[in-house]
Amino acid sequence: MKPLKKNATYDDLREVPEHFVAEIFDGELYASPRPALPHTRTASVLGAVLLNAFDRSRNGPGGWLVLNEPELHFGNDVLVPDIAAWRRTCLPALPPDAFLTLAPDWVCDVPSPSTETIDRGAKLRIYAREGVRHAWLIDPLRQSLEVFERDRRGRGCSARCSRAGRTRAPHRSMPSSSSSGRFGSSATDRQPFGRPCAAVPIMTKSATVIRQRARAETDV
Repeated sequence: MKPLKKNATYDDLREVPEHFVAEIFDGELYASPRPALPHTRTASVLGAVLLNAFDRSRNGPGGWLVLNEPELHFGNDVLVPDIAAWRRTCLPALPPDAFLTLAPDWVCDVPSPSTETIDRGAKLRIYAREGVRHAWLIDPLRQSLEVFERDRRGRGCSARCSRAGRTRAPHRSMPSSSSSGRFGSSATDRQPFGRPCAAVPIMTKSATVIRQRARAETDV
């Protein structure tokens, strides 16, 4: 995907028609078309699971605030993840604004063929820079889930997912890059969140991964 404009401002972003998702990365304005139905369905199902268990405390631990497609402002960068969540200890209530400047604790993007490059590139890099601890990429066409994590000391690691479909939370002792704003299981990783986990079927495994994440968080 090519940028619509370089050295873009928020005023430029506001001129983008509403049927596009407009974002700014490193001064470049991008306008993504609204996703196809498999993308929308995947984000909707996962959002519902998260909202009930983590936001509204129905069959889950609660303690989180979950939003679909929030607009995030990090300096001059403007990002719109498909789903994002904040711990209520960090964000007890939503501000009256149309955007948030506080980085979420968890984000999820559902890449489409037109957005995969920026979802895996600029967005992951900016999430890492802003201190996002958990990032997910779900591909409904490949039926895969990729999980990335950063601990409180800024060390990164990737989730381990077996090809048989079983998913394990990241090992806290896994060695990682110590570079500022980077995640990874070795210093040679070039992706900002390190190497992705193996692919797993998403519709049957997402709830399991969510619960494992909750248990892992209580041990930190």
